Amino acid sequence: MTDAPTDDGAGSPAPSSAELTHGVGPWQGELPAGDWWDEELLRDGDRRNVVDKYRYWCHDAIVADLDKTRHSLHIAVENWQHDLNIGSVVRTGNAFNVGAVHIVGRRRWNRRGAMVTDKYQHIFHHPTVEDLLAWAEDHRLTVLGIDNFPDSVPLETYSFPKDCVLLFGQEGPGLSEAAHQGCQAVLSIDQFGSTRSINASAAAAIAMHGWVRQHVFGQTP
Repeated sequence: MTDAPTDDGAGSPAPSSAELTHGVGPWQGELPAGDWWDEELLRDGDRRNVVDKYRYWCHDAIVADLDKTRHSLHIAVENWQHDLNIGSVVRTGNAFNVGAVHIVGRRRWNRRGAMVTDKYQHIFHHPTVEDLLAWAEDHRLTVLGIDNFPDSVPLETYSFPKDCVLLFGQEGPGLSEAAHQGCQAVLSIDQFGSTRSINASAAAAIAMHGWVRQHVFGQTP
């Protein structure tokens, strides 16, 4: 696939109308040329949850384009109790274009919160924490846990390795003992209210953004 231009002068997307709840309608004007376009979407409109750059693009072309700029940050989530938060974590991982999301434990997970973003994200399954740790070692990725333990260090002042896996536990019990012991470090997010912990998907978003601030925007902790 060749690189797609942002505007080839062949036409423009039809603006959303009051009848459309989201997305854009059929392409207006001369159809654009290029193998990244999806003929059905151009004809019928694109209602998918994608940024404007990818309107009317076919699925494989979007994935291929994302692959050019995926980060060396990976996300892993323990899945022992069919946690409903996993889908939201995957959606956030897609928003930050992480290298991959790793599901540890049960293979099946609740995709509802992903809002179909899992179709654009590389997702791997590892039956056990030990399998994930072995995979990370083979790929030279540092595994960091996110949880509130007595030995946790503040995420806000931690220097993230560029090549790493952020490992999250289940909503409620948090990281398993095997995960806790297998991580090079466990990072905690400072809290100032009465609740003991924050939602797992919210913690994942904060942690991912912490990595992005350091390795995309060059901010020091």
